[in-house]
Amino acid sequence: MTEPATPLQTHGYPAFFRHRELGERVVVTSLEGEWIVLERDEFRAFVGGTVDRGSALHQRLVARNLVREQFDVRRAAQTLQRRKRFLHAGPNLHLVVVTLRCNETCVYCHASRADLDAVHTDMTPQTAEKVVDLILRTTSPHVTIEFQGGEPLVNFPVVRHIVEYALQRNRGLGKQLEFTMVSNLALMDEAKLAWLLEHRVQICTSIDGPPDLHDRQRKLPQASAHAAAVPWIRRINQAYAEAGLDPTLYHVEALLTTTRETLQRWREVVDHYVELGCRALFLRPVDPFGFAERTRRVVEYPRSEYLAYYRQAVDYMIELNRGGVEILERYAAIFLTKILRGDDPNFLDIRSPGGAGIGQLAYDHDGSIYSSDEGRMLGAMGDRTFLLGNVATAGYRDIVGHPTIRAMAIASNLDGQPDCVSCPYLPYCGTQPEHNHKTLGTMMGRMRESSMCAVHKGIQDYLFDKLGTADRETLDVLERWTTIRPREHFLQPPSG
Repeated sequence: MTEPATPLQTHGYPAFFRHRELGERVVVTSLEGEWIVLERDEFRAFVGGTVDRGSALHQRLVARNLVREQFDVRRAAQTLQRRKRFLHAGPNLHLVVVTLRCNETCVYCHASRADLDAVHTDMTPQTAEKVVDLILRTTSPHVTIEFQGGEPLVNFPVVRHIVEYALQRNRGLGKQLEFTMVSNLALMDEAKLAWLLEHRVQICTSIDGPPDLHDRQRKLPQASAHAAAVPWIRRINQAYAEAGLDPTLYHVEALLTTTRETLQRWREVVDHYVELGCRALFLRPVDPFGFAERTRRVVEYPRSEYLAYYRQAVDYMIELNRGGVEILERYAAIFLTKILRGDDPNFLDIRSPGGAGIGQLAYDHDGSIYSSDEGRMLGAMGDRTFLLGNVATAGYRDIVGHPTIRAMAIASNLDGQPDCVSCPYLPYCGTQPEHNHKTLGTMMGRMRESSMCAVHKGIQDYLFDKLGTADRETLDVLERWTTIRPREHFLQPPSG
């Protein structure tokens, strides 16, 4: 359980700390995110100030900046500044929905898909240019434009136009551009692939596991969605290798959505990703948006069952790594980077304050601007709480200074969350106002009732248990998962 934060005192041995019991051990973290895992008798000595000043325990506590009389204020301030440096930029991730049309039907579809004949849901070149013009007004020096749908390949001419127009417009601005496309790959062909490779567009897809599982969840009429995607994954990875790119870094990124059926098939899922040459697996739970709300009786599950699945899958991934197979889990990599490196990889859904509006924006096919893709999904469901304006009429300052964005920044600041201020995982965690709004009826949320909080807290319990008990080889695996290697090949030179 989580205990109240220990208040600052005039005298005493401990510096400010928060703690959480994990079985026979106690996780202790500081205000700035230093941490230590203590045995219960060590924790009692720490709290009571009875630690021998000449002991190894005292030296460990000093090294973690947890002893009041030797507290290093400058170090703590620098650590906090490093963790929050993302606040000095602006929206860097821009999600562009070039069409709602999609050739697949997914049981948990988070998007507002339309049939292939619904051409009125395609973004026009004129709207696309207004989207790019607004994107390039961001104060962030680095800009990622991510193409989503629907299925982006349905409206590939506008994908091409956005890339070419953004490169041309950026010549006088000098921002570092990056393009990413999320596709089911069923409409890929050699001509499209050649263009995407030439223009350094990173390609991501979705794989939910072995063919039978994938095809039950992602349906392609009169064909196998899995059989349509996998040859292109291999073809793209081959193209990266032929270009002389490091295959451990350059490969198709694949995303998984965990449904009820996935829970018992964690080993098969991991093995399938390894067999496909994927080096990372994101064990995402199903979201409460789009079709998933309507099909929840089929796809949903208690988060306690998800966490059991997560532990089994990650234990297996660690075992594979110990045997020389490279595969990491994204949630673990995000949290471990914060815990072990004192750094923040700026994953927008797990930071405080959250990334919606101040780190990302989403642009619908008609030019409507939302706080995030989740905000857009809610808009498609009839809830326009997170609609900020339209590219035809809104200015950049109108969007980033919108009252909704201000409210979301406050709501996602964990230092103002009643259930978070006493949690030892506050320095590493984050919440999502759109998720809170949808599931709990308020942007602020109530963390003790939040399924997102249950997932984040359960994963961090697992990781700290590993950090407190694992052998050196396992710790080496976890430390390797924090290595951030930028994919410089996908970065467009400022000259365009």
